[in-house]
Amino acid sequence: MKLSDGVEQAIHCVAVLAGLSAEGVLSAAALAEFHGVSTSYLLKHLQALSGAGLLSTVPGPKGGYRLAKKPDAISLLDIVLAVEGPAPAFRCSEIRQRGPNPLPQRYFTKPCQVTAAMLKAERAYRAELAKTKISDILADLAADDDGGIAARGCAFMDLNERKAAR
Repeated sequence: MKLSDGVEQAIHCVAVLAGLSAEGVLSAAALAEFHGVSTSYLLKHLQALSGAGLLSTVPGPKGGYRLAKKPDAISLLDIVLAVEGPAPAFRCSEIRQRGPNPLPQRYFTKPCQVTAAMLKAERAYRAELAKTKISDILADLAADDDGGIAARGCAFMDLNERKAAR
């Protein structure tokens, strides 16, 4: 299974936005610069996160993005579904019913075993993503940080955080 680059970017942006002050926002351009990615590509994913209710937007020249929920209320599954959509990764096209000498329909009353196995794996994958919250990611990061990551984040916030009314 391959997720788009947008999923990685979205997860990192949500993690960065978790570090904002109560009245703070970050622009899409600042987030894109921090991560070294295209602003236009990132903007598409930030809008998807907003549409899913994970981020809120503040319009205007002092506007930007902030979390719409607490970090412990945002799961990795929430972010993946916002960016990639709800459709399962595996989509059966019933190739077992194609080809020469097709079998009668009575052989295809149940979903194929391949589909059943793939959907079972997807349920397990989604369950694990649902259990992992942004707050968990941030706690793991803090536990592993010798101070360099926090210093980089603080320096970035000092330069780029905009203050907007809540």
